[in-house]
Amino acid sequence: MAEIVSPSETDPALKEIARLRRFTGPPAEFWPAFIAAASALAGAERGLLILKAPGDAKDHSWKKMSEWTQNGRADRTVLTFNQQLIEVGQKTAQTGSLLLEIEQSAIPELKHYIASVKLVLNRPEDICIAVFLLLSKTEKQAQEALVRLQLTADTPVSYLANSSTNQAKAEVEKFAVSIDTMTLLNSEKKFLGAALSFCNAVATRYHCDRVSLGWLEGGYIRLKTISRTERFDKNMAAVKALEFTMEECLDQDDEIIFPSPEGSTFVSRDHEKFASQNASGNIASIPIRMEKEAVAVLTCERQERPFTASELQQLRLTCDQAARRLEDLRQQDCWIGKRLAQAAQVQFAKALGPEKTWIKVFAILGAIALGILFFGHFRYRVEGNFILKSDAMAYLTAPFDGYIKEVNVRPGDSVKTGALLLQINTEDLLLEEASAQADKVRYERESEKARATNGLAEMRIASALADQSNARLDMARHRIQQAGIRATFNGVMVEGDLRERIGAPVKQGDALFKMTKLEGIYVEAEINQRDIHQIAVNTPAEIAFVSQPKLKYQAQVERIYPAASAKENENIFIVRCKLIDKPDLWWRPGMSGLVKIDAGHRTLFWILTHRTVDFLRLWLWW
Repeated sequence: MAEIVSPSETDPALKEIARLRRFTGPPAEFWPAFIAAASALAGAERGLLILKAPGDAKDHSWKKMSEWTQNGRADRTVLTFNQQLIEVGQKTAQTGSLLLEIEQSAIPELKHYIASVKLVLNRPEDICIAVFLLLSKTEKQAQEALVRLQLTADTPVSYLANSSTNQAKAEVEKFAVSIDTMTLLNSEKKFLGAALSFCNAVATRYHCDRVSLGWLEGGYIRLKTISRTERFDKNMAAVKALEFTMEECLDQDDEIIFPSPEGSTFVSRDHEKFASQNASGNIASIPIRMEKEAVAVLTCERQERPFTASELQQLRLTCDQAARRLEDLRQQDCWIGKRLAQAAQVQFAKALGPEKTWIKVFAILGAIALGILFFGHFRYRVEGNFILKSDAMAYLTAPFDGYIKEVNVRPGDSVKTGALLLQINTEDLLLEEASAQADKVRYERESEKARATNGLAEMRIASALADQSNARLDMARHRIQQAGIRATFNGVMVEGDLRERIGAPVKQGDALFKMTKLEGIYVEAEINQRDIHQIAVNTPAEIAFVSQPKLKYQAQVERIYPAASAKENENIFIVRCKLIDKPDLWWRPGMSGLVKIDAGHRTLFWILTHRTVDFLRLWLWW
């Protein structure tokens, strides 16, 4: 009977299996290589690994880990192979190995088989099955292939054992490096000496061209030491650039590697810039933390190769172990005043630390509030309503009974002296004037006629009637002259919107308009009697109009009227205030707003409680 595969074909597969038993690389490289080597050793057309979740008995819990195929074809046999995977996995998990005939080939004595073995892993609860498709094999060839596959079943456990051993060795090496570094640090008594020894040890252990240590001072990183360099100029451009690079690591509080690995989330712009300017090649920056806060940064540079994840972990462990010793030495090197200040800062940090934070915050805020309440003095001002008034004000009345013919102004208009404000209808007066003129002429002629006839009595009567007609004529003309109401001075109309009363009658003496001068405007404030004793003459004040509350104007108390007046169930005093600021053009007498008059400085507690205290004093008084 022919062999499954020739020795020349199995030798590379055997060598690959032997190599995989000693393999120490990542699992993503081991499993594809293993399934390919096992398939080549068995002469399989296709091979794959299926894994079952621990403790799950359902069929759909099987997952495909890795797959290998010789030619990538997907014919009917491959479809049958894929359909049998779950059943094969279940049976193999129970028996350890399985050889299953699935189809007859074109040659009667050759058939297609599925061969599967349960792989040996380091945990018994993990179930991993290697399944292979054998095409055109005799039963003996298939059995021999299954035997070969069984011999390779322990390869994964060898790989896992080697990985665990190497990992444990790496962990031991990490601690050994940290212990060696701490031995050097403990032998130093000064901070700079310890920092230099620390940088030199890291540079030697990791084959770095340069290792630098920067410490946080005043919110910025300050470079302290450079490996194999006792002195350096802190003002050099390279030193400043290195400090910026360290601050990038400190701000993110995370390890930064340059060139950045694929999928990294940190920002490394300053590292990239520093590497391009100084030809650093590969850079690794590690924050040094004290009580979970970054206080320093260690930056390593080398040309030969990038920093690996294992080296980064070792550097992380070394920095964590060295942080406390370096911080203690740094504090000891300070002069006594600075040490006392740092000790006080630590105590305050404990007092304001995260333990019972809200109780401390509220206690501090309460103490501050009480201090402001009882000891803080604030300006106290008495409030009241005010209205603008003017000393120069005039009422324009109707000179006689008549009807309004024309109105030329409305409230708010500015007028000049002699401007026509309102015209009364004079048609009746003109008729009366004409009638009086005619009567005067008639009586004068009658008087002349009586004089010609020597009728003395008739002449005197006619003369008297002529004088009477002349008087009525003068009255009519006088009223015609008064029919036009004019402004008596330059000012502004305050009241009298008569545009809707054109044609309406007016009586003699009716007030038609109210006008005032803009000069001499003053503030008349109303102050409650409970606050009047707080203010005095010449006290500063401030006013704000209802129409323009955002604008404030300065004033000064000029007079306090001695008598109170009742208004809305309370007594008020009238306070006259003169304006300090020049009145704006839009000001008009009658405008109102709020006035605040200074009443000295008082504590906030008095301002908030004095009204209540006064009420209680009166209520409890007997």
